[in-house]
Amino acid sequence: MGTGKAVGTKVVRVNTEAMSWSQTIVLSVVQGLTEFLPVSSSGHLRIISELFWGQDAGASFTAVVQLGTEAAVLVYFARDIFSIAKGWLQGLFNKSKRGFDYRMGWMVIVGTLPVGILGYLGKDLIRDNLRNMWITATVLVLFSFVFIVAEKFGSKKRSFDELTMKDAIIMGFAQCLALIPGVSRSGGTVSAGLFTGLNREVATRFSFLLAIPAVLASGLFSLPDALNPEAGQVASPAQLVVGTVIAFGLGYASIAWLLKFVSHHSFSWFAAYRIPAGLAVMGLLAAGVLQP
Repeated sequence: MGTGKAVGTKVVRVNTEAMSWSQTIVLSVVQGLTEFLPVSSSGHLRIISELFWGQDAGASFTAVVQLGTEAAVLVYFARDIFSIAKGWLQGLFNKSKRGFDYRMGWMVIVGTLPVGILGYLGKDLIRDNLRNMWITATVLVLFSFVFIVAEKFGSKKRSFDELTMKDAIIMGFAQCLALIPGVSRSGGTVSAGLFTGLNREVATRFSFLLAIPAVLASGLFSLPDALNPEAGQVASPAQLVVGTVIAFGLGYASIAWLLKFVSHHSFSWFAAYRIPAGLAVMGLLAAGVLQP
């Protein structure tokens, strides 16, 4: 349906359409299964929406449903988060208690700043121009080779207590790449961690911790837009709640599976999926089955 938005003395018509329950459930399942895997949840949501419904669900819906998967991180890493928060607060007021948790608190804060600043300043570009399907498909293919190179040349010898502020800054800037659908937040940050010499499981765990502030802020900031978008599809409050719950349950299971997987397997396995998937999307775009 069409709705109007007043701008000065004009009313700008925008194209909005109510989201169906089937679409809400399918996209929430996709979000929960792919958010923590290095395959790009935003890219998959964009592709699935276009393939089955012929319309982009929108970046705001994606950001809000991500609150479910981020809640899964909060629950799964509750002990770590409590320990880091406690250590950071104690260290602020007592120099003698400035241990690893205090430093870790600052690493998460500093590592979050790049994506927070860039995400806010470039929100219009992210929600519109960067959601082109050709970009998503191309990035799915090209960034897969980053995984392969990171696995090949990263020493993967450094443990969790060897994390430094330099690692946090490098992984923080890598997290900015996830603003482009197709890159993958975990893929970008974990690859950066591997390049710095962190072992696979350490890089993955820190990637999860690093994502919490940015994604929670993004989801809360996008909530008004998801309920009343200027374009795209409108999800009801009930749909957003159900979608978030589904994403939470599947997201929790995905975290547990991924941490177990990366302790014994290379990230290059995901490149073996991403490259054919990206090429398939390019083929569908070229054939006119999908619209960019």
